[in-house]
Amino acid sequence: MSNIKLLNLPHGQLPLPAFLPDATLGVVRAVDSADLERCGTQAVVMNTFHLMQRPGSTTVQALGGLHAMSGWPHPIITDSGGFQAYSLIRQNPKNGSLNNQGIIFRPEGSDKKLQLTPEKTVQLQMSYGSDVVICLDDCTNADDPLDTQQESVQRTIAWARRCKDEYSSLVTRKGLDEQQRPLLFAVIQGGSSRELRKLCADALLDMGFDGYGYGGWPIDNQGNLLTDIIAYTRELVPDRFPMHALGVGHPPSIVTCARMGYEIFDSAMPTRDARHSRLYAFAGDPDQLRLDGDWFTYVYANDDKHIKDKRPISPWCDGLCCTRYSLGYLHHLFKINDNLFYRLATLHNLRFMAQLMAKLRAR
Repeated sequence: MSNIKLLNLPHGQLPLPAFLPDATLGVVRAVDSADLERCGTQAVVMNTFHLMQRPGSTTVQALGGLHAMSGWPHPIITDSGGFQAYSLIRQNPKNGSLNNQGIIFRPEGSDKKLQLTPEKTVQLQMSYGSDVVICLDDCTNADDPLDTQQESVQRTIAWARRCKDEYSSLVTRKGLDEQQRPLLFAVIQGGSSRELRKLCADALLDMGFDGYGYGGWPIDNQGNLLTDIIAYTRELVPDRFPMHALGVGHPPSIVTCARMGYEIFDSAMPTRDARHSRLYAFAGDPDQLRLDGDWFTYVYANDDKHIKDKRPISPWCDGLCCTRYSLGYLHHLFKINDNLFYRLATLHNLRFMAQLMAKLRAR
């Protein structure tokens, strides 16, 4: 472990690179915190935008913060809500609006409006007990027009400054020392423009943060990873700072980004794929694989060819699902729509991700 880079956080050390499953509303769907520990998950991501609505911030605080509420004693990164503003509001203005002050949105099924400002998102994340607080940013798609990208960068920079001011004030007010304080990450926007990415990165580096994230939708409209601009954004930030590839969760994309120098990844993809019977497997013995070429494959448990299959999903997986159950049994569980399928499949994909991260750390 001595050669592995560690991120020191209030709730423990996070070995890097690390994949964090999305526990958006305080739970990784279909599994509990003990399940997560058993499959080797090191940390999770939760979402401020959603938690402030359900169960609500006062409820989270009344239950002792996110760690106590969810029974998860390890690191938690809280996303700010910038991506949700993009996905919910930019693509459907009826859901709310963005302005320089912050984000105004209407919760689903409600007539009332809520406002999320840079100051409020920091206040909420710190009240939740987050280990890494992420600044509010104005997320865009790489194909958005240049004027949209320029507005996003200027707004992201201004919001990051306000986030840092609020964060610094709260750290002082709470009397938090270096071991107690959560880290503060800023997000680099700029779409596919190298000039805007550099402008944003330089401004954020001048302010000074503990780490940085690649901001914006990481794939193009054809579903391809934006490798050139993702690599360039990493080059803009000194190696001593951890970089979070926000929203990157496809295993080959993680390997690509890890080779660029990204160290933190999060996505709902592996757990969502599991629930839809899309299970992950190494194409061969992971101890022998170089993670090049066709090293990764999918196994579809719902495929009728697995009805009487006695084999596990993968002979190289040491997780609960593969050491105890057959593909034929998983197929049966899926067909009868039993909740056990969702738990076992989720545990399998998360165990795969943990094995992948261990292999990347051992490079």
